[in-house]
Amino acid sequence: MSEIGSQSATRPAPGADGPQTAAEAWDLVTVPVRQGLEAVDILRRAAAPAVGSVVHDGTCDTLGFLVPPGTAAAWDMPGSACTRTSGRGLRLPELPELPEPAGDAPRPAGWLLPPGDSDPVTDPAVLREALGEAARLIEAADGCR
Repeated sequence: MSEIGSQSATRPAPGADGPQTAAEAWDLVTVPVRQGLEAVDILRRAAAPAVGSVVHDGTCDTLGFLVPPGTAAAWDMPGSACTRTSGRGLRLPELPELPEPAGDAPRPAGWLLPPGDSDPVTDPAVLREALGEAARLIEAADGCR
């Protein structure tokens, strides 16, 4: 995910074919895919679903949650990283349907939850809580084996 987390992002205009020209920077919280998927599920099941846009890396090893700019300065959750992305030019347009790669070819990064009409970012405090709950669920499940 480093190629995503090392740059800034622009949000596509709803219904547009490409990204907007004006940059809108976000920070990116990356986590292992298992914890990230649990957190997405927790956030989507909440009384008021609170998950914004989420990207995955090409190997599906990590998920990245778009969070408001400035989050990286205070992010200290073990097992995750938050990368400041402002000012480095990555565009995160809507991705087209991609064919399955042939053989061992790596899959390109893509959206798990693409930007929509709602806020594309996840509240960092809510995300921190969901990631903590996800880690506890995974630890409990692994302890039952």
